[in-house]
Amino acid sequence: MNDSVPGAGIPVEAVVAEPDAPAGSAYEPEHDPAAPAPLNVPRTPTGNADVDAWLERLADADHLATDGHVEVYEDVHRGLRDALTALDARPGPPAPPSHPAPTPR
Repeated sequence: MNDSVPGAGIPVEAVVAEPDAPAGSAYEPEHDPAAPAPLNVPRTPTGNADVDAWLERLADADHLATDGHVEVYEDVHRGLRDALTALDARPGPPAPPSHPAPTPR
């Protein structure tokens, strides 16, 4: 069995220190790969301003940790459901009366 570690013999300071940092200081990368990152999913406009605004709200999840996504998704779902309900509630042409109005005598 070989217990050697690749890169053994290289001083740790040479691997983890910034060029201008004092020897032995820890290196903090500028980009944290575990940090939230945008998914860059394209959002095609629908032509309905309310729906488009709710779809744009999805971009807020790009900057949150995964446990924060649920709140955004539920908010968007609620907004889209309300927008759909509003489309059903818009007045259309008046419906014809179910029976003719009585004629005055």
